[in-house]
Amino acid sequence: MQWKSFLLFVAIADLGLARLHGHQRRHKHNPAHPDLQGPEADLKARDLEVKTVVDLEVVTVTTTITGQPVAEAPAPSSSSSSSSTTTTTTTTVAAAPAEITPAETHEDVISIDLGASIGVSVAAPSLTPSAESTAPTSTPAASTTVSGGSTSWTSTPSSGEFSTSGFGTRTNSSGSGIEYSGNVGSPWGSNIIEVSASTAYQYRYVVQFTGSNTEDWTIVFWNKIGPDGKMDGWYGHSALNLTLGAGETKYVAFDEDSQGGWGAAKGSSLPTDDYGGYSCTWGEFDFGSTINDGWSGWDVSAIQAQAAGQTVQGMKICNHNGETCSTITSGASTVTNAYTQSEASVDGIGGSLNTDSVRLVAIIDYSE
Repeated sequence: MQWKSFLLFVAIADLGLARLHGHQRRHKHNPAHPDLQGPEADLKARDLEVKTVVDLEVVTVTTTITGQPVAEAPAPSSSSSSSSTTTTTTTTVAAAPAEITPAETHEDVISIDLGASIGVSVAAPSLTPSAESTAPTSTPAASTTVSGGSTSWTSTPSSGEFSTSGFGTRTNSSGSGIEYSGNVGSPWGSNIIEVSASTAYQYRYVVQFTGSNTEDWTIVFWNKIGPDGKMDGWYGHSALNLTLGAGETKYVAFDEDSQGGWGAAKGSSLPTDDYGGYSCTWGEFDFGSTINDGWSGWDVSAIQAQAAGQTVQGMKICNHNGETCSTITSGASTVTNAYTQSEASVDGIGGSLNTDSVRLVAIIDYSE
């Protein structure tokens, strides 16, 4: 899954052609070796775990009896005066155990392992979430929680309905091949939004951004297709700008059928080449591609930076459980399953998934 670089194949005759010198996606997410049976995703169903919490309530009953104590009364601890006897009875009442109804498949927040080898279709079997019940009623609990009881960003909504809050109107897809235009949002770029850690799980396609940076880095996001409908989204355009400080973690959600990239560099802006294109290390994405039957893919690319003779920043992108990664270290000293200028014509590099939702982890300023 890639965008090839026209810089390597086409002599730039005019500005129109110059705008096409960046990566071009082929939108192919098929296995690199079709004769080999791809591994099935390791989606482990969890056993149902039910906890019953029984509340105890202590009730103190005090009765004042005039005259002699009643013979039928339980032997109490009592104190007497000449005219009356006071009897104190302490009763402990235990609540009846709660009646537990097992949680049905997909009725709670579930954490889906998204790992799959490149180009391998992942069948999504039913998962049984754990449930926690407190007397007197049964209440399913989230399958994955973090400190403080909030839902993990890698989980998904219990209802199965993903949020679109904050996104603009989806645009219709058109074209084919490298000129395919998916959803760019209306207004342009509104298909890419920053979300909080507590709400990230509600969205279908999410990337978590962290870094080893000790200074502020700028991350700029764009659609492959620019606001003018041409394949020039990385020429000065921005759907979203983030500043990632040292030790910070941020989350970005992408709407369905979105194709584009992000660049990251130290400072307040991204470097550009002679034509105005972003010439740093890129992270490239294709989420829920309509033309590819819902497949998603990603890769790290140093093609633009190397073609411009500029610095190659380190970046690593993996699915959240770390099964499939695309990595380039600072200066391109180590390249793993990622694009450099010499691999611009190679297809199938990077990661790909055919799952209902995608959770990626991106590390900027990456070095080993």
